[in-house]
Amino acid sequence: MVKNKTMKYPKVKNFYNGDFQESGSTQWLEVVSPVDGNWLSLVPMSTVSELNAAVQSAKNAFETWSRTPIKERVQVFFRYRNLLEKNFDELAALISEENGKTPDEARAEVEKSIELTEFACSMPQLVTGEILEVSKGVECRTDHFPLGVVASIVPFNFPLMVPNWTVPNAIVLGNAMVLKPSELVPLSAQKIAELLKEAGLPDGVFNIINGGKEIVEAVCAHPDIEAVSFVGSTKVAKLVYQQATHHLKRCVALGGAKNHLFVLPDANPEMTASNVAASMTGCAGQRCMAASAMLAVGNVDRIIEKICEEARKIIPGKNLGAVISKEAKERIERYITEAEREGARILVDGRGAVVEGKENGTYVGPTVIDYVRPEMAVAREEIFGPVISIMRTENLDEALEIENRNPYGNAASVFTNSGGLARYVMERASAGMIGVNIGVPVPREPFSFGGWNESRFGANDITGKSSIEFWTKLKKTTTKWNPEARINWMS
Repeated sequence: MVKNKTMKYPKVKNFYNGDFQESGSTQWLEVVSPVDGNWLSLVPMSTVSELNAAVQSAKNAFETWSRTPIKERVQVFFRYRNLLEKNFDELAALISEENGKTPDEARAEVEKSIELTEFACSMPQLVTGEILEVSKGVECRTDHFPLGVVASIVPFNFPLMVPNWTVPNAIVLGNAMVLKPSELVPLSAQKIAELLKEAGLPDGVFNIINGGKEIVEAVCAHPDIEAVSFVGSTKVAKLVYQQATHHLKRCVALGGAKNHLFVLPDANPEMTASNVAASMTGCAGQRCMAASAMLAVGNVDRIIEKICEEARKIIPGKNLGAVISKEAKERIERYITEAEREGARILVDGRGAVVEGKENGTYVGPTVIDYVRPEMAVAREEIFGPVISIMRTENLDEALEIENRNPYGNAASVFTNSGGLARYVMERASAGMIGVNIGVPVPREPFSFGGWNESRFGANDITGKSSIEFWTKLKKTTTKWNPEARINWMS
C-alpha cells in the first residue's frame, strides 16, 4: 500500500543518444520507498524497440570511443569520481530513500562507488600489454581491445555500487554500455547518467534501458550486444547465463549465496559477536555477502549469548534499515515461522517489526535462530534478510561437510585464534571469498569480487583486475623487420 499518493520524483526515463528519453510503454510500475511506503516515481517496462534504440546509440558511439586513447578515456572518470564526491550527500539520501538502507550504509555505498571509480582510473597502468623478443629480430606482443556494445543487468540491493562494479571498468576499457537497472530502484541509475554526461562522456557511450523480464531476455538475445554481466538471484542468473551463451555472448552471472560462518570455541567472543551481528544485519541482510548460516563448532554458548546481546542493540528504523518490499518482509518472516514450527529455537525474534512514524515501511528485526538442522529451509536457502541460522556441530570436519554440501559458494568466514585451524578452513571451504575473523570478506580493489559453485556462472569476474579479461579481447601480434636474421623454427 502506497502511503503518500503524491509522486516525489518525475517519471523514470530511459537514457540514450546522450539524453533522457520518455518511454512510450503502456506498462509502468510504482517505485515505492521501503522506508515509509511513500510513492517515489513510476518506472516504465520498456519495449524491445526502445532497447534497440539504446543499443544503436551505443553502437554508433563505439567506434570513436574505442579508438580514443585510454589515457583520454580515463579523464572522464577522474571527473566522474570528483562528481560522485561533490554529490555525495544527494546520492546517499537517494540510496537510502529508494532502497531502505540506513544513512551510514548509504554513505558507505557512495564511498565504495568512489573507490571502484578510482580503480578504473588506474586502468592505463594495468592494460599496457606485454612485449618480448622471442627470437633474434622477432617480437611478440599482446594488446587488449574492447568488445563493442556490452550490457550490465544490476539488482536492487546496491543501486549505486553494483552499477559502478561494471560501468567504469567496461567503459574505460573502450566499450559502450547499456545498463538495465532494477525496476525496484531505478533512481540512482538516473543520477549516474547525469553525472557521466556532466563529466564529459560522449553521447551514446553510456545508455540506460528500464524494464523487467522481457528486456532482460531481449538483452540476452540482442545480436549487437557482445557481453552481458548480471547480478541477482541464482535462479535468474542461471537463466541469463544460459540465454546469453546460447546466443554466443560472453557472460558472467553472479547469483545468490548462503554464507557460512565457522565459530570455534577459541574465538574472541567480543570480536566474533560484533562481526557476526553486523554481518547478518548490514543492509538488512540484503546482500550476497551477509552472514546467513553459523556453524557452532563445539561449545560456543557464551559467544552465541553475546551475538544475541549485539543483535538486540540493532533497532529497525535506527541502525537497521528496511527490507525492499512488503513481499520481501512476508517471505523472510515465513522462513522464521517455518523454522520455529520445525523445532528450531528463536533466540532473537525480528518478526512484526514496526517503526513509529513509518508504519508503512517494511522492516524485519534481527533474528537469531538456534538448533537449526541442515535440512531446514533456513539452513539451505538464501533468505535475504537480517536472519542467521545456527547449526551446532561436534567438530570442524562436520561443519565443513555441511558447508561443502550447500550448492552456493560465495563466501565463508572462520572465527578462531588458531592460525592452523584458520588455514584448515581456508583450504577446505567451498567458497570463492574467505574471511578470517571478518564477517563480510569482500575483497578490496584491485582484488576481484566473485564466488564459486552456484553463486557464479561464467569465467572471470566483473570487478578488479579480473574484469580486464572479461571486458576485453586479447590481440597477439608477431613482427619481424630484419631479413638478415637467421631463420629457425621460431622465425
